Amino acid sequence: MADSVRRLLGKPGAVDLRPYTKLLESIEAREPDLRELSDAELTEKATDLGNADLPYDRHDLVELCAVGREAARRTLDERPYDVQLLGVMALLDGHIAEMATGEGKTLSGALAAAGFALRGQRAHVLSVNDYLARRDAEWMAPLYDMLGVAVSWIGEESTREERRAAYSADVTYASVSELGFDVLRDRMVTDLDERVVPAPDIAIIDEADSVLVDEARVPLVLAGAAETAGADAEMAELVRRLTPGVDYEIDPEGRNVQLTDAGIDKCEQELGGVDLYDEDDTSVLPRVNLALHAHALLQRDVHYVVRDGEVRLINESRGRIALLQRWPDGLQAAVEAKEKVDVSDTGEVLDSLTVQSLVLRYPTRCGMTGTAMAVAEQLREFYELEVAVIPPNKPCIREDEGTRLYATREEKEDALAEEIAEVHATGRPVLVGTQDVAESELLAKRLTGDGLECVVLNAKNDADEAAVIAEAGTYGAITVSTQMAGRGTDIRLGGSDMADRDRVVEQGGLYVMGYGRYPSSRLDDQLRGRAGRQGDPGASVYFVSVEDDLVANNAPETRGYEAQGDGAITDDSWLRMVDHAQRVSEGKLLEVHRNTWRYNKLIDVQRSVVLEHREAVLADDLGDRQLRVDCPAHHAELVEEAGAEETARAARLITLYHLDRGWTDHNAYLAELREGIHLRFLGRRDPLDEFNADAVPAFKGFLDEARARAAETFAETEVDENGTIDVAEVGVKRPTMTWTYMVHDHPFSSALETVVGRFRGKLAGAGETA
Repeated sequence: MADSVRRLLGKPGAVDLRPYTKLLESIEAREPDLRELSDAELTEKATDLGNADLPYDRHDLVELCAVGREAARRTLDERPYDVQLLGVMALLDGHIAEMATGEGKTLSGALAAAGFALRGQRAHVLSVNDYLARRDAEWMAPLYDMLGVAVSWIGEESTREERRAAYSADVTYASVSELGFDVLRDRMVTDLDERVVPAPDIAIIDEADSVLVDEARVPLVLAGAAETAGADAEMAELVRRLTPGVDYEIDPEGRNVQLTDAGIDKCEQELGGVDLYDEDDTSVLPRVNLALHAHALLQRDVHYVVRDGEVRLINESRGRIALLQRWPDGLQAAVEAKEKVDVSDTGEVLDSLTVQSLVLRYPTRCGMTGTAMAVAEQLREFYELEVAVIPPNKPCIREDEGTRLYATREEKEDALAEEIAEVHATGRPVLVGTQDVAESELLAKRLTGDGLECVVLNAKNDADEAAVIAEAGTYGAITVSTQMAGRGTDIRLGGSDMADRDRVVEQGGLYVMGYGRYPSSRLDDQLRGRAGRQGDPGASVYFVSVEDDLVANNAPETRGYEAQGDGAITDDSWLRMVDHAQRVSEGKLLEVHRNTWRYNKLIDVQRSVVLEHREAVLADDLGDRQLRVDCPAHHAELVEEAGAEETARAARLITLYHLDRGWTDHNAYLAELREGIHLRFLGRRDPLDEFNADAVPAFKGFLDEARARAAETFAETEVDENGTIDVAEVGVKRPTMTWTYMVHDHPFSSALETVVGRFRGKLAGAGETA
């Protein structure tokens, strides 16, 4: 009944911790006996826990936590707090454990992973990047070893053999993207022995809200048939000569841009008198629009950086370089042309996988993060996960001031710089969180000009992040950083010099300042959470202006405010407007997530049909059996000349080729369909219904068609002088190379949809007028 009431009120409730807290006394009571055991005897105690099935009963759960606590004390010199054991129990029950920064999520996750592994369940601990995956695996390795559990990790540089070995361990640490790419590559194998990822059991997700919510909108892509696309330098130069507000207009939210009538005339004239809306040549307008999007909407050092002659996207939720991430190829090439760098390889998409679909493969999912309750409804809606709010080991005494609001960005910056100078004079360490690279560098330049030396952590130097963050609590330190989510390193007061800790504590601990509120309250909380760890003193405050993108884009009624004096706004109604703007922003992000899920739901169903059929071809020789029926005479002839095994091999390769080729083509059709489906809204039709209405019949007969094409190809095969069947001679060729990347799906809501859609809309309008 309580759950029903909470859902009715729209307020998700946390998991009841009372069943777990009742066990803490029994766990502690086991400590004296366990301390008397030798290391080998303690390992044997852990191994004995594997004699029963999951889930753990009350007695075994007490034993697991007690043995795990003693093993951690011996190997890591860390005795897990009671609250960390509550986190372990919540994870073992398949929940998201909300644990504040500095409360020991890594150790809780390791003990839970060991608990699953001891019961014969292979656990994958998924992190947000390779650095954390390797660090945590190596850090926790002694603990796992004492518990009799094998642990390994994979990273971007891991070879296929290293990956296979890592996945064979009881517990494997990996970034969510690397795991996804391995799953995609395994879907393309032509022999069972080529696979590296075992069947999924348990997923334990670190920074769970970041992975499951923020990254759920970002598909992972496997591409092949590489070719080099030409950078559209002509269009890049053309749009540079256009005048904003005259030749093109950007919508108030800064998400879409379109040519004005004057801009259309100018472009047509500059291009030698072409007609941008010529129905016989539909290639020019999309090129112009892509170049215009790259020029007007994508800002260097905000949405991407140029490093080592390459355009590198910035992960908006974490302020880091997004490794292997790119926009859809046309837009990526347009940005590269804009920046005058070499164009990266492009090609056709062989398959894609959303983070959400990847995680949902696991029968058991759980995770930990510092900010889960804010997205508890999404975790329930999309992943059927509940949140267990774990109390801190020591009460949080951080002082959170809230928001200081100013009329203009300049007045906000002046106030922030003045506050930094005042606090720095006392020796108190300051951490300033900014929105992007450009802001961090602008603020750092201002502070340096004021005689305030600072350290900058952003996407341009994220390789140094651990060292920078570790020293951010040093006496007198000023650190300017982009988003702090997933940084994975605690800020200890006094930094590496613990003798300075007392001085920092006397000054009030770390002072966190936000250079503007983030698009999500969770990101605000993640920055605040860097202060006040484990009962330390600390403080936080956010500086916001009416001109900030968050406010201007999501609360347009605030435009034109005229402040007096220093520009500070103390009116409560205006301060509430900032909260309103953030809620609007969160609503938009939720809708993007929900739409991504809705559109991919049908695609996943169709993909599962293909994968199930593919598995039968790989494991059960379905291709050979079908071709024996479809081409009986030729099949018998090949068996006679080359043998049954060689014939079956050729049949398998041919069948898989046409399945994969068909899925690649169908995937491209679905992508094109989605790009233009929003236009159906103009006809008062639901785009999602329209997408499903077109996608379902397009898939009908998919397997039959692939089988028919396989039969046609098989009929052309011949046995060579070596007694083998060279399927390449009949056109069966795998991609010469494949590569992986993450595609920034629908940037600015619908960048490519807008490009294609506006063009089609113009043609439709012209047709109706005629």
